[in-house]
Amino acid sequence: MNRILVTGAGGQIGSWLVPRLRELYGEANVLATDVRHLGPDFTEAGPFQVLDATQPKAVGQAVMRHDADTVYHLAAILSAIGEKDPRLAWHVNMASLEAVLEVARDQGCAVFTPSSIGVFGPDTPKNPTPQDTVMRPTTMYGITKVAGELLCDYYHTRFGVDTRGVRFPGLISYGAPPGGGTTDWAVEIFYEAVARGSYTCFLEADAQLDMMYMPDAVDALVGIMEADASKLVHRNAFNVAGLQITPEGLAAEIAKHRPEFTIDYDV
Repeated sequence: MNRILVTGAGGQIGSWLVPRLRELYGEANVLATDVRHLGPDFTEAGPFQVLDATQPKAVGQAVMRHDADTVYHLAAILSAIGEKDPRLAWHVNMASLEAVLEVARDQGCAVFTPSSIGVFGPDTPKNPTPQDTVMRPTTMYGITKVAGELLCDYYHTRFGVDTRGVRFPGLISYGAPPGGGTTDWAVEIFYEAVARGSYTCFLEADAQLDMMYMPDAVDALVGIMEADASKLVHRNAFNVAGLQITPEGLAAEIAKHRPEFTIDYDV
């Protein structure tokens, strides 16, 4: 990777990834883009452009102007927000991915697209979940991620586009507020503990979910793009995880430091 473009740079992953990429490859070589104008951390530390990733012409022009050889495509509507407007989630997630893949096919770029444990459904084997397994998601976000994995595989086998990805679990970070994902409770609980001293959780107390610390997720993301293509068994996408936690377990840890903290369950 020499010249990199990042879509959705202001999101939970992008806010960590862009500084890391600029550190590794040089500030001028990483173009951060987002559908909205971002703060000085993005606009003053390196090149930035407002970009609607669902518009193929705009994406193509941005890639061409930056002379990008790699696109990290992070723009998406996440699961909880996507359930409020499923049609919008489908449009944004799939139209933006199609636009990026078409530009990559035309201009010879490599593409990273994050998938998610949201691709799995109630019938998927649990703990450990196999790499190749049943994927019957029950959310529009999960459906777009399954479709996205297949579409990236198609562009690789049909057109030779260097597509790669990982299936992220819930991501825990302090660099950006939660972005509307189902696993965001694991971040929201800390914000609420500080702000209100309590948290209302929409999961069962013993619901166990895979999680990952954001710096480890960024390492996985950069690592898959730096990997020797000839050694990749899968491309879209590898299962990754760091730990498993439950709401009651995390609440107990918080209470050790804030004894006044309480948690309620609204299931």
